[in-house]
Amino acid sequence: MKKEEVFRLIDRLERDHSLQEQEYMALLDNQETGAPYAAPKARAAADRIYGHDIYVRGLIEFSNYCSNDCYYCGIRAGNRSCVRYRLTPEQILNCCGLGWQLGYRTFVLQSGEDAWFTDERLCALIQEIKRRWPDCALTLSIGEKSRESYAACRQAGADRYLIRHETASPAHYARLHPARQTLQARLRCIRDLRELGYAVGIGMMVGSPWQTTKDLAMDLKLIEDFQPEMCGIGPFLPHHQTPFAGFPRGSTEQTLYLLSLIRLICPHVLLPATTALGTADPFGREKGVLAGANVIMPNLSPVGVRRQYELYDGKICTGEESAQCRGCQEERMRSIGYRVVTDRGDPR
Repeated sequence: MKKEEVFRLIDRLERDHSLQEQEYMALLDNQETGAPYAAPKARAAADRIYGHDIYVRGLIEFSNYCSNDCYYCGIRAGNRSCVRYRLTPEQILNCCGLGWQLGYRTFVLQSGEDAWFTDERLCALIQEIKRRWPDCALTLSIGEKSRESYAACRQAGADRYLIRHETASPAHYARLHPARQTLQARLRCIRDLRELGYAVGIGMMVGSPWQTTKDLAMDLKLIEDFQPEMCGIGPFLPHHQTPFAGFPRGSTEQTLYLLSLIRLICPHVLLPATTALGTADPFGREKGVLAGANVIMPNLSPVGVRRQYELYDGKICTGEESAQCRGCQEERMRSIGYRVVTDRGDPR
C-alpha cells in the first residue's frame, strides 16, 4: 500500500473513529509507515481531552491463587512451582492506606480467580475501603464471575472492572486456554459488567502465540464496537513454567502502534502504559504515553510478595518500595513533558 493511502486511512480513523476490519488489517500490515504518522495524532487526541495529565492507579495484587489454567500465565493452576500467597483483608486495607498517603485516588484490586474471596468477603472489603476512603475510585480485576457476583460487588461500591478479552477470535482464544474457558463466556462477563453500570476495561495481548493480523484487526473492531472506558494492552511475555515458555516476546513497536490506533478509535479511553510494556522496553512506559497512553499503574503490593505475582518472566519494579515507585514514575513522566496527577481520573 502506498504511503498516501496509509495516511488517508489514519486520517479517516482520526475523523470517524471507525474503519472496516480489512482496513484495520491494511494499517497493521503497513506498521512501518503508519506508526510514525499515527503516534502524534493519538497523543494530540489524548491531550485535547486530558491535557498533559497522567493518571496513576495504585495496583494491589492481593492473591496469586487461580483456578484457571491459561497457557500463557505464570500463576496458572497447573504451575506447581508457583509459590502461592493471599493477602488478608487487613493487609489490603493497609496497602490502600499507604496509597492514599502517597496521593493515589484509584485503587486496583487484582488477583487470580481465587475462590477464598467469596462474594461475602469481597463485598465486606469493598465496603470498608469505601468507608475509609469515600472519595476513591475502586477497580476490580478478578476474572470471570457470575452476573450475581458482579452485581453484589457493584452494589458494595466497586466502580470499575478490568477484564481483558484477550483475543476477539474464538479459534485463537481456544489455543490460549483449556477447553472449559471460552470467548463466549468472557464476552458474557464483559456485557454483564457494562449492563450493571461498571466502567469496563477490555484489551488483548500483542504477539501472543499464533496471533494473526486478522486476529488483531478483529480486536480493534471489537474495541470500536464496545467503546470501553478503559483498554489495557501489552506485549506477550512468556513465562518459563508455562506451555508457551519457548515462544518469542510480542513486539514493543507493534504494541505502541496499537496504542495509537486505539486512542484514535476511542479518544476518551483511559489507556495504560502497562508494566508489561515497561518490562519489554526500559522506556516502554514513556514511549506508551507518547503513543497515546494516559495511565500508569505503580505497584502498591507489599514488596515481599511482588515477585510471586509473576504472570510473565522479568517483571519490573518487584523490589521497589511504593513511595520509591511513585517517585520514579513522576520523574519518568516529567522527563517527557507530562505530569502525574492525584486525581481519580474518571472516564470523560
